[in-house]
Amino acid sequence: MIEIELDGKKVEISEGSMVMHAADKAGTYIPHFCYHKKLSIAANCRMCLVDVEKMPKPMPACATPVTQGMIVRTKSDKAIKAQKSVMEFLLINHPLDCPICDQGGECQLQDLAVGYGGSSSRYEEEKRVVFHKDVGPLISMEEMSRCIHCTRCVRFGQEVAGVMELGMSHRGEHAEIETFIGQTIDSELSGNMIDICPVGALTSKPFRYSARTWELSRRKSVSPHDSTGANLIVQVKNNKVMRVVPLENEAVNECWIADRDRYSYEALNSEERLTAPMLKQGGEWKTVDWQTALEYVANGLKQIKSDHGAKSIGALVSPHSTLEELHLAGALVRGLGSENIDYRLRNAEFEVSDHARNLGTSIASLSHLESVLIVGSNLRKDHPLFAQRIRQAAKLGCQVSALNAHSEDWALPVANSLHVPASHWAQALADIASVIAAEKGVAAPAEGSANAVAQAIAQSLLAGERKAILLGNAAAHHAKATSLLALANWIAAHTGATVGYLSEAANTVGAQLAGALPGYDGLNAGQMLAGGLKSVILLNTEPVQDSAAGALAALNLTKAEMVVTLSPFKANLDFSDVLLPIAPFTETAGTFVNAEGRVQSFHAVVRPAGEARPAWKVIRVLANLLGLPGFDFESAQDVLAVMHPDGVPAFAPAARLGNDTTALIDLSPAATDPVVASIYQLDGTVRRATSLQLTADARAAATAQEALA
Repeated sequence: MIEIELDGKKVEISEGSMVMHAADKAGTYIPHFCYHKKLSIAANCRMCLVDVEKMPKPMPACATPVTQGMIVRTKSDKAIKAQKSVMEFLLINHPLDCPICDQGGECQLQDLAVGYGGSSSRYEEEKRVVFHKDVGPLISMEEMSRCIHCTRCVRFGQEVAGVMELGMSHRGEHAEIETFIGQTIDSELSGNMIDICPVGALTSKPFRYSARTWELSRRKSVSPHDSTGANLIVQVKNNKVMRVVPLENEAVNECWIADRDRYSYEALNSEERLTAPMLKQGGEWKTVDWQTALEYVANGLKQIKSDHGAKSIGALVSPHSTLEELHLAGALVRGLGSENIDYRLRNAEFEVSDHARNLGTSIASLSHLESVLIVGSNLRKDHPLFAQRIRQAAKLGCQVSALNAHSEDWALPVANSLHVPASHWAQALADIASVIAAEKGVAAPAEGSANAVAQAIAQSLLAGERKAILLGNAAAHHAKATSLLALANWIAAHTGATVGYLSEAANTVGAQLAGALPGYDGLNAGQMLAGGLKSVILLNTEPVQDSAAGALAALNLTKAEMVVTLSPFKANLDFSDVLLPIAPFTETAGTFVNAEGRVQSFHAVVRPAGEARPAWKVIRVLANLLGLPGFDFESAQDVLAVMHPDGVPAFAPAARLGNDTTALIDLSPAATDPVVASIYQLDGTVRRATSLQLTADARAAATAQEALA
């Protein structure tokens, strides 16, 4: 540790740190623009000039290493004069358009100009003008004359997103931040550039000119999409979600969110919203009141149970639903006498386990891995924030190995890639295991051959201390999923690695904990989608898009006597008999359990649209009409209290989590390929977000889907 004097106070800081780091530790604010704690140091803006004793000129705090006994003054006349001079230069060409700038009210330049700017300008020349640029549907670069060339956006692309999509061209007054020859910005993390831009040069295209920042209420929430559980701030005006930005949580999402977390709110205000109950009468959809709709459902369930037995009733539920909704859906079905409930709509194999499959390690630990094997995942698109953490680990020397059917661009260095058809993944893992078995002098779990790539992957897992084997969405949905897990467990046991599932949805782990799985004589999702049920309850899911059955699901569901859809959107119109409008995550209280088992509750940020109601309330009232006991809940917190009578834990109990399996290893080729949703087709909300569907990723997925059709 090194001790320096900062504004008269002694500060201890580790060797190699900069003056800015010491100031942060001491709680002293030094004005800056280009410095960001998550990015490399550029020292572009010079706003952080400070007075260092024995230095002839002011020095940039962000790029000046500390030395023993250094004396720094951040508020001396010399420092203040230098900072004011820099601000004067920054404002020479800056347009005076704060009244129409979306960044107005939360702009670093605006804030610091108050303290360090002059009351008038000495410059009378014309201001430079930078031509606007079209870089895609998410980011607006219409007012690049505001840019102060801090290069935060450039460094973010290189260092965090892994793709240098922006760069600086030309020099001097002709310098501009732009994409390469007019390309668009297509990173799945691109929206974070808006947050880190210290001026109004990069703004949100969907949000553009829709509200002023001081008109917005800010409320905390949790992302309902992938299993990261990213913490959000939802900004609201007139009971309408206007914008979503990250809430910093170092243990989960740091200060970043994926674009689908940021822009999916557009779907909440779309014309696709279901705002009143609807019944299909004579092939036509009619809007009805809640009493009529719920009595129709209750009477229908009673009649079907009477005519065909309780086992003819089942529920297909979404892992994007809350813990409370999933618990009550299971209680409703079981209260009727059926065990037919499942969330695993995309799975091809349905193992029964007493434990919830999970990440097997903490999210934060992904940033510090020394070796990792990722099986069956398009990591960058399936889990953008996990990919970002593994990208940071790779920069520190982590050996990343991949087992996939195709080569995918993860925007990070992959040391070893094993590309084999999905049907042969079990054999590929057996090959890796055979190398480890030979090294350890133990019997291999299954017969394998030691090819060159298998040897390289095995050696990377045998080396180092912090190691993980991560199974992606395709591995979880695989027809040989339990064999893949069994082989991964064997490899981990002999290399010291952890084993875990990256987990597909916001509440995949929570769905297991809530018991959204069939009982001993219940039908799994595959069996229910194959037909045979007389009544199906669809909670927040659209089987055609959300299941492995695809279009066949619609055909089979039309055979049921009554299909009830609970959805925020006008969904499943072809085969449903009843549509019940439920609230999305912004309009209900609830709880998600992320991949690592972190339990995160949230509250509604706006009132439900139209006649929509939180799904837990709808299920509660339906259960009351059916005369089922144990449904007297006044709030979502009451439901959670029943699930956790000793208090809601910060993490799911370790005893409830586990990735062990007793399944026998089967190396025979799988009959079907796993079904995996593309990045902007994951759930009903992102599918209806207009701007996300205009991105390059969404267009590519649509083209691929058309080719298959």
